Amino acid sequence: MKIQERYNQVISRFEEAMPVAETELHYGSPFQLLVAVMLSAQCTDKRVNMVTPALFEAYPDAAAMAQATPDDLFHYIHSVSYPNSKSQHLAAMARMLVNDYGGEVPDNIDDLQRLPGVGRKTANVMAVVAFEQPAMPVDTHVFRVSNRIGLTCHSKTPLETERTLTKHIPPEKLSKAHHWLILHGRYVCQARRPKCGECFLADICKYNNG
Repeated sequence: MKIQERYNQVISRFEEAMPVAETELHYGSPFQLLVAVMLSAQCTDKRVNMVTPALFEAYPDAAAMAQATPDDLFHYIHSVSYPNSKSQHLAAMARMLVNDYGGEVPDNIDDLQRLPGVGRKTANVMAVVAFEQPAMPVDTHVFRVSNRIGLTCHSKTPLETERTLTKHIPPEKLSKAHHWLILHGRYVCQARRPKCGECFLADICKYNNG
C-alpha cells in the first residue's frame, strides 16, 4: 500500500468510527486551557480535571494567577506529576501574559513558545483547540500510534512525526486527526497491551501485520 493510500484509508476509518473527537480537558477560556495543557504533561487528563476546578476558582485568569506564588499554586496542583516545576512555570507564565500580552493568551505558536513551560507540543495544542488553526501536536500517543499503524516509518523525534503527518493529512483535518490519534492511543492502541482485537485499523496496521 502506498503511503498516501494508507493515510486516506486511516482518515476514512477514523471519520466513520470517531466523527466527534476533541480534547478531554475541561476549561472555560484559552488561559484555562493553557494551564490545563501545561499540567497534563506526563499526567493524565483525568487527574488534571480533578485539580483544575479549585485552581480555576481561585485563579480564573492570568491577572489573578500572576499574583500567586509557586507555593500558592503548589497547594492546588500537588497531586499532578512534577508539581514543583509546574507551579513555578504557571506563576511565571501568568506574569509574562500580564506583562507582555495584556493578560491574553497569544494565538501564534512563536509567541506561545516564549511563555515559561510552554514547548512546541503545548503551543500546537493551543493552536488546534483554542484557536482552531491547522497544527499537529505530537505527544507520546500520537508518536506511538503513528509509527505503529504505519503513518510514519521509524520516526525518531516528535518534530519528525509532526512534519510527516502534516505533509500527508489535509490541513482541514489536522486538528481532528490529532484527537483521533490521541484517543486511539489512550483507549485502544495502548503502549503495553494494544487491543488489536478491538481495532478498526487492525487489517492495515503495520504493527499488527508484522
